[in-house]
Formats: sequence, structure tokens, C-alpha cells
Amino acid sequence: MMPDLDEYKWIIPDFVWELDELIDFEKLIKALPDADDLAKLLPDFDKIGESFASLKGFLSPGAPGETAFRATDQGYDNDKQFKKVSDKEKIDQLQEELLRTQLKYQRMLERLEKENKELRKLVLQRDDKGIHQRKLKKSLIDMYSEVLDILSDYDASYNTQDHLPRVVVVGDQSAGKTSVLEMIAQARIFPRGSGEMMTRSPVKVTLSEGPHHVALFKDSSREFDLTKEEDLAALRNEIEIRMRNSVKEGCTVSTETISLSVKGPGLQRMVLVDLPGVISTVTSGMAPDTKETIFSISKAYMQNPNAIILCIQDGSVDAERSIVTDLVSQMDPQGKRTIFVLTKVDLAEKNVASPNRIQQIIEGKLFPMKALGYFAVVTGKGNSSESIESIKEYEEEFFQNSKLLKTSMLKAHQVTTKNLSLAVSDCFWKMVRESVEQQADAFKATRFNLETEWKNNYPRLRELDRNELFEKAKNEILDEVISLTQVTPKHWEEILEKTLWERVSTHVIENIYLPAAQTTNSGTFNTTVDIKLKQWTDKQLPNKAVEVAWETLQEEFSRFMTEKKGKEHDDIFDKLKQAVKEETIKRHRWNERAEDSLRVIQHNALEDRSISDKQQWDAAIHFMEETLQSRLKDTESVIEDMVGPDWKKRWLHWVGRTKEQNIRNETKNELEKLIKCNEDHAAYLANDEVTTVRKNLEARGVTVDPCLIKDTWHQIYRRFFLKSALNHCNLCRRGFYYYQRHFVDSELECNDVVLFWRIQRMLAITANTLRQQLTNTEVRRLEKNVKEVLEDFAEDNEKKVMLLTGKRVQLAEDLKKVREIQEKLEAFIEALHQEK
Repeated sequence: MMPDLDEYKWIIPDFVWELDELIDFEKLIKALPDADDLAKLLPDFDKIGESFASLKGFLSPGAPGETAFRATDQGYDNDKQFKKVSDKEKIDQLQEELLRTQLKYQRMLERLEKENKELRKLVLQRDDKGIHQRKLKKSLIDMYSEVLDILSDYDASYNTQDHLPRVVVVGDQSAGKTSVLEMIAQARIFPRGSGEMMTRSPVKVTLSEGPHHVALFKDSSREFDLTKEEDLAALRNEIEIRMRNSVKEGCTVSTETISLSVKGPGLQRMVLVDLPGVISTVTSGMAPDTKETIFSISKAYMQNPNAIILCIQDGSVDAERSIVTDLVSQMDPQGKRTIFVLTKVDLAEKNVASPNRIQQIIEGKLFPMKALGYFAVVTGKGNSSESIESIKEYEEEFFQNSKLLKTSMLKAHQVTTKNLSLAVSDCFWKMVRESVEQQADAFKATRFNLETEWKNNYPRLRELDRNELFEKAKNEILDEVISLTQVTPKHWEEILEKTLWERVSTHVIENIYLPAAQTTNSGTFNTTVDIKLKQWTDKQLPNKAVEVAWETLQEEFSRFMTEKKGKEHDDIFDKLKQAVKEETIKRHRWNERAEDSLRVIQHNALEDRSISDKQQWDAAIHFMEETLQSRLKDTESVIEDMVGPDWKKRWLHWVGRTKEQNIRNETKNELEKLIKCNEDHAAYLANDEVTTVRKNLEARGVTVDPCLIKDTWHQIYRRFFLKSALNHCNLCRRGFYYYQRHFVDSELECNDVVLFWRIQRMLAITANTLRQQLTNTEVRRLEKNVKEVLEDFAEDNEKKVMLLTGKRVQLAEDLKKVREIQEKLEAFIEALHQEK
């Protein structure tokens, strides 16, 4: 049946076919011994077998010579006891051998995992350097973490139906929660303190695999290298600062979540939330509601039916002192999503008298709490400077020599943080796969409801969320600020001149004009006026002018900001515009050098007395007349309030005078007689004149106080003076000709008209100067301040929430968030299916 191989002889080298020519095989065969000779050389196996059989019979019981080899009865009993001891030793040896075998394979597994970790790190580094020239997709865990971040921002009060899984780490204060989390993350990333509360707010840690061991915050681009001690210290410090900043004044803990992402080779992918430790007593320095706040935060996270509860119990203290186990058993009575972890097992084994008690704690028999799995870990020797590697070595060494494993109280898969991390990760992803699609459907239904509500309530409006509305309002506000530059110079100057005169008119009349008018000749009048104008200009006038200009700018700015734009006006921006206006006004400061330049201009304007033409003279007369008439009207009103209504009003309106008004009226009549007798009377009453008036009134049965007489005289004389000044003003209408001749050969003197012309010209020049400062400098500076305020508000989310309110804003915000969550959930589910 062999095939013909002649055709394949070329495969065999030629020297093989030539061997028979070089070696005489027949001669070699004849030289070898035959089979019979070889058999003689071998030993006789039959005889050897007989010898062994006789030896066996000799040593067995009942054989000849039995008495010689049998020991005494006592010796025989000792042999039986030794045999029992030997059996026990064999069992112990087998158990130790089994444990050694488990540890051997455990080390082999860890070595293979380490090699796999290094290989994965190399692969990730190659991908990171772009060797494959392909864009790396975002990891599953990062996609999932983004969804949780959006949900956290969407509703920080936990009212949203968010049932997405995350691992919630709870435990009593100082039970070792943070240390377990650090062992899982393989880095000492959290701030530490001896006995004091360090975790003051929830910290969401997203673990994922990466080529480098780094950490970064959700809202920051800085990467902390976890292999460098200085970066670790900086990270711990940053976490502590963020925690303290999140805690409001008067509180100890915060509900605000700090989001941290940790990447590194060999890390198990999952999302963990480290919560503040549960406390039994509020100590000094804590807010009174700290205990209740921590309970409410813990319950809020644990009541999620898909949350995995990692319950941390301190093994070094009595289990009966634990608070967290009761809390966990309330939230998950069946233990379907709870993993129990006993920490500090090394201290527990050393201090606890009965090792069975540790077993009972691990199995949950000492308290009414059920769990999916029970784990025992060691997180170091209590030294905060220990490295993760040294802690892992200490943990492995402890469990290798621990009685808990040797006596089978604990199984090998129930110990070490490595096994815990694997179990938690498996449980987390199992829960994610089971619940994520259901959650996506729930958000899809929510989105439909919100979109329907928007269409019914705001059919003609775009869905603008709070940030988009802020940008729209920002553009409107900047447009309104630019509108200030479109105000005409004439409008600015009219407003400034009018407002400035309203502000300084009282000072001019009371402190400059009236005192100067009491003088006896024109020289004294002009001297008094010049001195008082100089003092006024040096001390008060420039400052008043700048105040008026700033107030005018504020009023115009407010008018543009609050003016409704007809149908296009959106009242949703009113509160924001008001806040921007108030903050801008608070920040704006007028140019300090403006007063100095204005003082020189005003001083020069007031020194000028040369009225160039009749038109300016008439304008000054008109200005003076208006001012005096306004003052006379005010004085008449004051006198009427003092003396009560006249006879016409008393009859027409059926009102009467009070007793004091009657006294004032009698005093007024007496004083008017005094003025009629002497029209050149001085502005003040002499003491003897006051006595005369009082006695005249007493003679008519009116008792009056001297102070009341002087007070009434002030108003009566003021009215008389203003009427006289108005009459003099009318006479000066034709006085321009005499003014040009410096009132030579004329009894008419119109120095008061020149004063009012100087005041009027100063007002016009000041208004013009202020208008230039406004349009050239201050409006631009105001616009810059508005931009700065808007930029500050844009970065302050709380401010935007406070200023942009209403159902429409909230509905748009909810729509945006729900859409974003749904889209990211769908992308995550698609990636999850692809990974399967």
C-alpha cells in the first residue's frame, strides 16, 4: 500500500543514497551478538521475584519470627497514637499545601495581570502617540460619567428620576472609606486628618484605564501625575479647597458634588461616590444640623434602586457601635445591591479574643443586614505616608499568614482590595447593563412631555436656555450702551445746564446774590460777588458739576436700559438689565482729573464781565427774571403755609386758620407795616424793633415769641426784596446802552444783571465741557464697565439663575438637559452593544 516514492528521491540529499558505498552494513551486522548471547547477559528476574515474596512473608503478621518483631502492648498503643497524630499532621500539611497552592496561583495570576497591564500600557501609549493614525473613541466609563455629571447639574436637589447605577461608598466616620477608595484607585488622592471630618461633600470618582496614572477635575484641564508626590499633594490640597468652598456659611457639609476622573493602567472601570462619614454625635465646631444633613445626603444617593452600596465597617471597633449598617439595611433590606467591606482586619484579629466573631461580622450575623458579598481588607498600618504598593504588600503578607484563611473562616476570593475591586466592578457593569436602557426610555418620555408643553405654551418662540438667553440679553444691553453715543450734543448740554442750575441756584441766590444786594453801592456789590464766586469755584462748583454730569449719565443710561421697545420688548431680561445697570453704576468712577480742568474753565468764565451784544443782555434779563419769579413763588407758598388760607380760600373751600396761623398772620401784618414805613430797611430786625412789634401785638391781645417774629420777618422781607428785584429787572431791560457806557451819568445800576449773565455763561461753558467729557471719555468707560460686568455675570451661574427666571427659562433648561442626557445615553448604549 506504500506509494511509489521514486519521483520524490530529489527531496533526499544525495549523500544519503551514497552511504551504502561508504559503509559495509553486512559486515557490521555479523559483528553484533545474537539474541541468545544478549539474554545471558541480563539478570534472572524470576529469582529476584521469589526473593521479594519470601521477604514479604517474613515481615507480615503471622509469619515465622512474628514474636521477634512484635513490640510490647504499651509500645503498640504508642504506635496507634503516633499513627493518629500522623494523620492530623497529614491533614494540616494538606491544608497548608492547598493554601500554598492557592497563593502560588494567586501570585501567578497577579504576575500575569501585571504583565498584561504593562502590555496594555504599551498599546495605549502607542495609540496615544498616534502610531495607528486613528482617532480614539471615548471610553465607555467616560461616556457614562458624563451622563452622571449632566444629571448632577440638571437637578442638584435629587428630584429627578435618576436611577442610573453608581457605587455609593458609605460608612461611619474614620471607618476607612477613603482608604478603600484610594486602594481601588491605586493612589493617595484624598486629604487626610487624624479623627476630624475630611470628606465634607460627595466626591464622584470615575475610574478608567489609561496609559498614564493621572487625575483631573471635570471643570479643569490640568492633569495631576499620580506617580509624583508633589502632584499628589497638590491634588489633595485642591480637593480640600473645593470641599471648603462648596460648604456654605454656617454649614459643615455640602450637597455639591466634586467630580474627579482617575485614569491608569489596570484600573477597574466604574463610578464611585465617596460620601461624608456618618456620625452619631455633633461635636464642637460643627453646625447643629450636620448629622441630619449627612443622613439626608446618604439616603438621597442610596435610595436609587440601581445604586450599588459599598458599606464600609471598621473591624477594629465593636460592630454594635456601627450606625451605617442600620442605615444601609433600611435602604436595602434584602441586600440585593449591597457589598459589605470589613476594614482594619489586622487590628481586629489582634484585638478580638474570638476569631469566630470576625467571621460572624463578615457573614453579617451580628446585625440585621444582608449583602451580595462580604469582603475583608487591610488598608495599611495607620501611617498616612505609606505608599499604595507597601500597603498591598502588607495586606498580602497579612492574609498569607492569617488564621482567618488557614482555618477557612474566609475564602481566598473574599480578601484583599484587589478582589474587592474586581467584584465591585463586575457588579457595577452588571447593574448598568440591566438598567441603562430602561432609564433611556424614561428620559425619552420626559423629553416628549417637555416638548409638548413648550409647543402649547410658547408656539412662536425659540427654545433658548439660560446661557443662550444671557447672550441675547448681553447683545441687547451693549446695543443700548452704544445708543448713548447717538445722543445729540444739544440734548446733553440742555440737560446738563438745567440740572446744574437746579443744583446750585439756591447757593447762588442765598449765599452770593442776596448778601451782595444788601450792600449800599455797586463797588461793594461787585467786590462781594467776586470774592464769593472765587470761593465757590475753588471749593464746591467743580465737584457739583461732576456730580451732575455723572447723575445725568446714569439717568440717560437707565432710560435706555429700561425703555420698552414695543412688541420686541422681552420682559424676561428686565431683572438682568436692572442688575447690570446697578453694578455698572457702582463700579464706574468719573475721571479724577476732570475737576481740575473744569475748575480753571469755570474760574475764567466767571471772571468775564463783558456782555458783547443786546441779545446776551436780554437773555441775562430773562434768566434773572425767571429765577426771581421762581423764588418769589416759593416764598409766597411758605408764607401761605405759615399764616393759613386767605379770606377767598376760607369762603370757597370752607377752611379756617389754626391758632398758630392766626398768630403768624397778626405778626405778618405788623411786620408789613414796618416795611411800608421804611422800604430801605435792612435784611435783619434790630432788638428794639422786635420788642416794639411784640408789644404792639400784645396790645391787641396776641402773645408772640421773639423767635417767631424773626422767623416771620425773614420770609416777609424776602418777598419784599424779590418783588423789588423784579421791578429793578424790568427797569434794566433798557439798560444795555448805559452798561456799555459803564453807567456813567445814569442813576440806573444793573450789576445784578451782569452777575446773572456771568452765572448763565458759566453754566453754558460748564455744560459744554461736561458734554465733551461724557461723549469722548465717560461713555466709552461706561461701556467698558458694562462689558466687564456682563463677563463676570456670564461666569457666575448662580447670578444667571437668580436674574433669568420664570417658567419659560426653566422649561427651556429642562429640555436642553433632557435632550443632552438622552443623546448621551443612546450613544453609551450603542457603544455598550458594540463592546458586547
